[in-house]
Amino acid sequence: MLPEFGMVDIDHSELDALKHRSINFDHADSPTDDDHGDWHVDLGVAAVGTEAPGPPEPDGVWETACRIVRDYQFTDHGRLRGIFRPSDELMGRDMLLQGRFAMMRFYLGVRVTDIVDTEQDGHRVWGWTYETLEGHLEQGRLTYEVDKDLATGDVVFRIRAFSRRSPVPNPFYRFGFTIFGRAVQLEFYHHAGQRIRDLVAAHRRGEPVPRPTEEADGEGDGVVVAPHDSPTPWSDRVAIHVRHPGA
Repeated sequence: MLPEFGMVDIDHSELDALKHRSINFDHADSPTDDDHGDWHVDLGVAAVGTEAPGPPEPDGVWETACRIVRDYQFTDHGRLRGIFRPSDELMGRDMLLQGRFAMMRFYLGVRVTDIVDTEQDGHRVWGWTYETLEGHLEQGRLTYEVDKDLATGDVVFRIRAFSRRSPVPNPFYRFGFTIFGRAVQLEFYHHAGQRIRDLVAAHRRGEPVPRPTEEADGEGDGVVVAPHDSPTPWSDRVAIHVRHPGA
């Protein structure tokens, strides 16, 4: 299947088709503390804000950050957008990600495979994990967490991830991964923390917490695009839209 040229609206069947795809790596091959193999293993932590010590405050820093993470509002729309149905349960939810680099748009499927919801060792932590599906340019797992230190009130956003390139035979797709690769991945981690911090601070000043934007396509089946301020620029009309073979 060749890349498609021209403006391509999100076909909801693409999102629906993800339920027929499997995780694209063997969990037995995941990296361990002692052996990372050929995986990139990343941990990023960003300070979000501080509230009173003790349990999370209603509509406070921790709860606000959790809402932003739940709704996938922390990405840079210039690099990555998420398309999903918020009516679906978070656990098991399929998401169609649109990676963006220059004039190229990559469509990548992921599935939420775990929910983090714990209070232990003096920390209240909530978040979720997704794993890559067949057709993704990468293999791996990524976890987003919001962590409050109950003793100090400090709230941090944490990303834990491991990833590697998928064995994509098509040279065009391999080229796509090369330009939408490691440097952009690390940039994404950095900007995600900054964006959550900015959105939480804005909410503390009285601004509403952003919500995903419902697609204005008239289909009315509850598909949304996140983050909320994702524009559809003129460049999308002439972009190269890259889809996995057979997708």
